[in-house]
Amino acid sequence: MDNPQVSLHPVSSVMHARRSIRAYLPTPVAPEVIEQILQDAARAPSGSNIQPWKVHVLQGETLERLINLTCQAFDQGDTQQHQAEYDYYPPSLFEPYLARRRKVGWGLYSLLDITKGDKEKMHAQHRKNFAFFGAPVGLLFTIDRTLTQGSWLDYGMFLQNVMLAAQAQGLSTCAQAAWIHYHRIIAEVLDLPAGEQLVCGIALGYGDPDAIENSLISERAHLQEFVTWHV
Repeated sequence: MDNPQVSLHPVSSVMHARRSIRAYLPTPVAPEVIEQILQDAARAPSGSNIQPWKVHVLQGETLERLINLTCQAFDQGDTQQHQAEYDYYPPSLFEPYLARRRKVGWGLYSLLDITKGDKEKMHAQHRKNFAFFGAPVGLLFTIDRTLTQGSWLDYGMFLQNVMLAAQAQGLSTCAQAAWIHYHRIIAEVLDLPAGEQLVCGIALGYGDPDAIENSLISERAHLQEFVTWHV
């Protein structure tokens, strides 16, 4: 921590330990553990307590089917057919956000020995998103598409709770916006009603401690960069 006079609370320890993990062991996750994580996460606040989140837990044959169909579509590269329903990033990212994105991206690629312009290795690494990085559990999150911006803000708090609750259970996660490009395949596999919109996915499992990509620790901006004190 920046201030050595402040002791690290157990909740803070979980927050600091959470990282995006991109390689997993095949070790199964017990259903009761998943249930506890989601029960804990559901304590997230939401406007008027409407609780806008819907969670789809994928394991076994359903998970395998989604992975196979999505990886096939990704390999075919039909970007016209598979477009996201919403923009996760603005059309043109600007500073300081662009530099931060590039730094974490090239930090990961450096660990994996992927050089600039190596399209084959880049494709292979990006493809791992659609296998949930080998995690035994895939979580997909949807929202009623008639809900508006406030409910999406609420959803962010729920998603953070999911990842922190998983960390507290000794599990790892990786939040994945990449899935939003393949919402049509997801809707088909999960038989989603037309009124449900995909928000994102999360890989859930036990991180592989020997995977080099899991050694990446992304930096956070100093408080001076984003905090203004008014006294």
